Amino acid sequence: MAPSIIVPNRSVNGVRIPTVGYGTMLFPEPQRAAELIQGALECGYRHIDTARKYGSEEWVGAGIRASGLARKDIWVTTKVTEENAKADDFKRSVDTSLKTMGLDYVDLLLIHWPQPKIPMEETLGALAQAKKDGLAKNIGVSNFTVALLDEAVAKCSEPLLTNQIEYHAYIRQDKVMAACRKHGLLVSCHVPLARGAVVKDPVLREIAKSHNKTTAQIALKWLIQQADTVVVPRALSMSQIRENIDLYGFELSPAEMKRVSGLRERNLRIVDPSVRRPVWDEG
Repeated sequence: MAPSIIVPNRSVNGVRIPTVGYGTMLFPEPQRAAELIQGALECGYRHIDTARKYGSEEWVGAGIRASGLARKDIWVTTKVTEENAKADDFKRSVDTSLKTMGLDYVDLLLIHWPQPKIPMEETLGALAQAKKDGLAKNIGVSNFTVALLDEAVAKCSEPLLTNQIEYHAYIRQDKVMAACRKHGLLVSCHVPLARGAVVKDPVLREIAKSHNKTTAQIALKWLIQQADTVVVPRALSMSQIRENIDLYGFELSPAEMKRVSGLRERNLRIVDPSVRRPVWDEG
């Protein structure tokens, strides 16, 4: 069955990645998780974002198999948690992820969080080795600040593709996004709807009404209309899954983009774990 929506790709340094992915963190009903992932693939998603820490890799593998799609047609991202930053632990984590999903490789492998207790060179070496061994086609980092990103790019023996960061209409990330642009990296936006915080915003509601769209669609459209960004929103129903991918056939005007950008002054950070957060770049 042909998908109802064709998601365009973002091209970065010759790599093509679907602009909208399906995030698989925090499924409250595990028994439905594989069914939702399968449903996402059937309605047009070709990009699935998971992580060892999410506990969703088993369902990702099951959803992919149930979809009947060819492996080459699906972009799969997973991540190695900071608890596995040592080289041997890192390799075991990658092997476990692949075995759990029933895959031979992932399209993108990320360092989930920086780990200050382990030399970055060791973790980056393990990350690069996973690519050299064919276990990951592309590699990158997640939740890295400007300083950490500069260090990672300088020390990694393989090119990095992306920095996955918290980015949505309620947080300003100009500094780290500028660093990504400087290094030619894609910005992957996690929690792009601020875990629902933006969906009741009156500015987004007004813009949504003028386009006959939802506030979530406007918030996601604002992100993907920016250069070099992809989004990986989570959704817990098929109606939300369809809504989050239906972002094409309309454009936000420059004035609308500016209005949404003004909401970032709230500077609301949703993902801020005290046990592993770096010193964030403000703005």
